[in-house]
Amino acid sequence: MRTTITTRSVAASGAVLALALTGCASSDTGDAEGSSAETGSSTVTLVTHDSFALSDGLLDEFTAESGYDVELVAPGDGGTLVNQLILTKDSPLGDAVFGVDNTYASRAVDEGVFDPYLSSALPESAAAEVPAGESLTPVDRGDVCINADLAWFEENDLDVPTTLDDLADPAYQDLLVVTNPATSSPGLAFLLATVGAKGEHGWTDYWTALADNGVKIADGWEDAYYVDFTGAGGAGDRPLVLSYATSPAFTVTEDGSETTTTALLDTCFRQVEYAGVLAGAENPDGARELVDFLVSRTVQEDIPGQMYMYPVDGDAALPDEWARFAPLADDPFDVDPAEISAHRGDWIETWTATVLG
Repeated sequence: MRTTITTRSVAASGAVLALALTGCASSDTGDAEGSSAETGSSTVTLVTHDSFALSDGLLDEFTAESGYDVELVAPGDGGTLVNQLILTKDSPLGDAVFGVDNTYASRAVDEGVFDPYLSSALPESAAAEVPAGESLTPVDRGDVCINADLAWFEENDLDVPTTLDDLADPAYQDLLVVTNPATSSPGLAFLLATVGAKGEHGWTDYWTALADNGVKIADGWEDAYYVDFTGAGGAGDRPLVLSYATSPAFTVTEDGSETTTTALLDTCFRQVEYAGVLAGAENPDGARELVDFLVSRTVQEDIPGQMYMYPVDGDAALPDEWARFAPLADDPFDVDPAEISAHRGDWIETWTATVLG
């Protein structure tokens, strides 16, 4: 097999705390409304993936409203995040979490990572996204899809692929980079797309074909997109990358007339990201207030421009260019959540043996 693997962003357990980031500037919490006095802590720690982002000053608004400063801890991509939450569940890394998605959520729930909490601030339009058991609050959603660098394909006089089968065609040899499902939530979402498309007995043959066609495996989305992908302005050499259906909205030309990339909407899996309260949190009151804040209209309308995802609030305003350049897939591939819960570990193990050897 001609598979290439990169290992740039896996965080070791002992180094997690070294990745802690101070979220927002401190404010005088003595007069602020909130429950910090009740908990004995003026800080709430949010554990999240390394793609978490909100506009400057937004967390300061939370501090002003609640009395809590926010500290961020980011152990890695979505898969790494879940692994670290499980490894540290007896001594949690923080109070709240954001970024556990529907591909990994049941694993973390089964491990007892969360103190069940469904925000009362969740808009009615998001009811369909609430996971079974109501242990978590949905915050955003999006389609994980293969993206293509349109300029590269035009310059090389090659048709842009459209389907999963196209990606295994020798015409596209050594052109694709995806992420490892063991360490990356988009990577697991794409693995599930292939399970949904090819079935229980066909997906391994499909991955064998991708491996033989030179697919490159990165550990995290940021490495794949910003380092390996030709369409992100870097020195990458892969014009096909695993990303999101929304990503082309962020590669629009200066005049706004077109985008330099496109999402292959026949390769997608629908991803939902959740926020929750960690079991054993030092500041559970602050954690619940922070979860509520993440589904507020202010944050929901900030998410598209900062995290490439659709808000779960169906009434939240979207950027103008999203209707043209960032549509969701009409018919994304799907796998029953119970099947994911029952077979996730086996599928990842089989994928690893098939693709990495």
